[in-house]
Amino acid sequence: MSTTAAGSRDLPYADGDFYAFEQLLSAKEQDRLAEVRDFLAREVRPIAADCWNRGEFPMDLIPKLAEVDLVSPVRRQGQSNLFAGLVHAELTRADASIATFMGVHDGLFTGSIEALASQEQQDAWLPDIYALKKIGAFGLTEPLGGSDVAGGTRTTARRDGDTWILNGAKRWIGNATFSDWVVIYARDVDDNQVKGFLVDTALPGYSATRIENKISLRTVQNADIVLDNVVVPGFFKLANANSFRDVNKVLKVTRLAVAWQAVGQQLAAFDVARNYAVERHQFGRPLASFQLIQNQLVQILGNAVSSMGMMVRLAQLEDDELARDEQSALAKAFTTERMRESVALGRSILGGNGIVTDYGMAKIFADAEAIYSYEGTAEINTLVTGRAITGISAIV
Repeated sequence: MSTTAAGSRDLPYADGDFYAFEQLLSAKEQDRLAEVRDFLAREVRPIAADCWNRGEFPMDLIPKLAEVDLVSPVRRQGQSNLFAGLVHAELTRADASIATFMGVHDGLFTGSIEALASQEQQDAWLPDIYALKKIGAFGLTEPLGGSDVAGGTRTTARRDGDTWILNGAKRWIGNATFSDWVVIYARDVDDNQVKGFLVDTALPGYSATRIENKISLRTVQNADIVLDNVVVPGFFKLANANSFRDVNKVLKVTRLAVAWQAVGQQLAAFDVARNYAVERHQFGRPLASFQLIQNQLVQILGNAVSSMGMMVRLAQLEDDELARDEQSALAKAFTTERMRESVALGRSILGGNGIVTDYGMAKIFADAEAIYSYEGTAEINTLVTGRAITGISAIV
């Protein structure tokens, strides 16, 4: 048995949007969101569990994603940040792995080009990136550096005439086993500043090895990258990526996308748990007829609605160009904490069936752990927020 949002339309509040946040979208955006939902129901949901179980990425889905045209909805298509966020939540609701693929390509990779490349570079690269003719990855995290990578980037870049020579290693790089390009952030040995480079994955000295044995986002092809004297032409050094402060321009926005993923994951848990509770009978009655089950369902819904409300307001601030780094940090920390609680409640409602992917919840439960950790841990984002409200940094 597999339960999805699409199968719950006969239940009240079928979309989980209890406070009707989607009505804040324009009529055109609401129609577009409905188109995206239909696409996900048709092309993503039916294959999600099988791809996850096998740990394989559905490469034949990429041309279909290109047709639905989801890359860069704000900058390229003029949509609102609220629309972009709700689309990312819906992607996650259908499959967190496909949402992560899009988050890496569209958010981290494309976002780096849009924010940090020169106009000439953008003109040369973005058309194929937008059309998914060139798939991208984002190389920041390292084997020995995660939360401390801002001041501890070990990958190096050395200027050599009209080229740059990169050496080092990156880890947990999504899409990197099959991407055409990857943005690599490396420390310039001359001025000790972090700089960005667009690296062709076919260059000599570049290698990417898939990370095995994951229990979360198994469809996503994460890789260990090794850069062994990789020679990058000067044109492929991102013109406006000259310090980690520049990198943060990208991370502030993508951190919001992960918070929207946390919303989508909670809605996915709500979909599955509510349907199961209505359809499953215990003691001769629907499971949903028991007070403790209704309490758990309402807690999941409340977590999702509160997370969504925070994200709606933050999207509005983004539209007005008023959003701040610390607001993104609080959003990522808060929504992922609520997500973790929600998926645990959902797994509990399904009992033993909550630990097999046949019923949907096990995959939702496991995928939440990756979302909880990437784009800044809850602890680091909490300290970023704490610094903003006290004026004192507690980060070592």
